[in-house]
Amino acid sequence: MAETVPDMRELGAELRNWGRWGPGDERGTTNLITPERVAAAARLARTGTVFDLGIPLDGDGPQPGGARINPIRLMSENGQEQVLPGGFRWADDYVFMPLQSASQYDGLAHVMYDEQLYNGRPAGSVTVKGAGYNGIHHQAKGIAGRGVLLDIARLRGVDWLAAGEVIGPDDLDAACAAQGVEVGPGDILLIRTGYRKKFLTERDPVEFMKGEPGLGLESARWLHARDVAVVGSDNWAVEVLPGEHDGALFELHMVLIRDMGMTLAELLDLEELAEHCAGDGVYEFFYAGPPLKFTRGIGSPINPLALK
Repeated sequence: MAETVPDMRELGAELRNWGRWGPGDERGTTNLITPERVAAAARLARTGTVFDLGIPLDGDGPQPGGARINPIRLMSENGQEQVLPGGFRWADDYVFMPLQSASQYDGLAHVMYDEQLYNGRPAGSVTVKGAGYNGIHHQAKGIAGRGVLLDIARLRGVDWLAAGEVIGPDDLDAACAAQGVEVGPGDILLIRTGYRKKFLTERDPVEFMKGEPGLGLESARWLHARDVAVVGSDNWAVEVLPGEHDGALFELHMVLIRDMGMTLAELLDLEELAEHCAGDGVYEFFYAGPPLKFTRGIGSPINPLALK
């Protein structure tokens, strides 16, 4: 069945969650991760097997430079030329990096259109001081629960999908059926396109950032109908690029973040987890991925864990 490409603003108005959790809400769909759902998800950690989903924070990452660079780590002390009592010496370091240069969350102040952020907040509230509303620090307790992996690359029998390849509701339904898993309220949904494998194979940041496979606009209805809390992927923007409408940019970001209030997880490494899920046939797990508590931050680096 052919899937439609809706008008972005009409879709945003249809799926908008403004006021759903009160006029002062700054968390959006992570409100769907209730204590009861967290407790149930914790029971999915049956064997103690742990998968880290973050990519390394180093100079070999996918950023080609420009608006974002890969992390730069510098030593402030290395223990040399220190003369301290009892022979004690110490080393220390620090990092300079965009908060969204590696595995990271897009917070709810990251995207705006028509001069408004999520929940009707003014776009002008994002200033040189950061996010006046919807800062990433509001998510500090909210991103742990049932995780589900949908392996679209494996479903299509490829190492990775091509840039511009759209993942729509039919694909998501087919992956659920093939994997024997359902996606439901409060879930943290991870979509594997194979794009992390592409980067590790080619090691070409410029090529990696030219475009990507990802979710199409119609998938927003699918996510909304199931009350998904967070959606993430192994690509760099979750959504398909180039987009489905000529001349438009990041339309799914605008619907998911600005209208639905959904936090996005990007640049995840899902390779080890996907292999294990294919081996044991279990595509659900306990996901623990809190952001760093940057006050008024737009996003945050993360190293989420999947526990099976």
